[in-house]
Amino acid sequence: VAMDIEFYTSRPLHKGDHLFRSGDPLSSLYAVRSGSIKLYIHSNDGDEQIIGFYLPGEIIGLDGMEHNSHSCSAVALETSSSCTFPYTQLTDVCKKIPALQDQMFRLMGREISYENKLLLTISKKSAEERIATFLSSLSLRFRQLGFSADEFKLSMSRQEIGNYLGLTIETVSRIFSRFQKKEYIAIDRKYIQILDRPSLEG
Repeated sequence: VAMDIEFYTSRPLHKGDHLFRSGDPLSSLYAVRSGSIKLYIHSNDGDEQIIGFYLPGEIIGLDGMEHNSHSCSAVALETSSSCTFPYTQLTDVCKKIPALQDQMFRLMGREISYENKLLLTISKKSAEERIATFLSSLSLRFRQLGFSADEFKLSMSRQEIGNYLGLTIETVSRIFSRFQKKEYIAIDRKYIQILDRPSLEG
């Protein structure tokens, strides 16, 4: 017997508004409809550590599934909206519709693979390779979501990219300028165009 999930659109988030905070009980999962969201945690010394950026079509809230409370915070990088659905409904529907459960496992697997790729990127690669991997990964995600893979908006700041990749803002800016000079990419304010993918991906 199939059951319907009740999706509803949450109120629009403005830049800096939180979708949820670390420690909040897991009540819903969220699908980004527009804009972009960053996930972050606070380190032991209280500093913010960004652990992910989420784009339209991607699911947020899976971090709360293990302990029924969110382990990180989600904040809008720009004006954003999301579809919200109660987590309890999802678990009920997954019991009735195995295909949906399979899809959720694939989503979780994809999120884990992104995290593993980031860990590998930070620990093993140079600053240039980290940024090249970051841009290539974003490009792939945009393509999988049905958007252009060669021209897209970077809604996150250079400082946020540096935080995510373990680099200073000066290093991020310098490498972006170097990539642009080598004509790997073109930058127009917040928009990136990939001009030479083979050289960028090295």
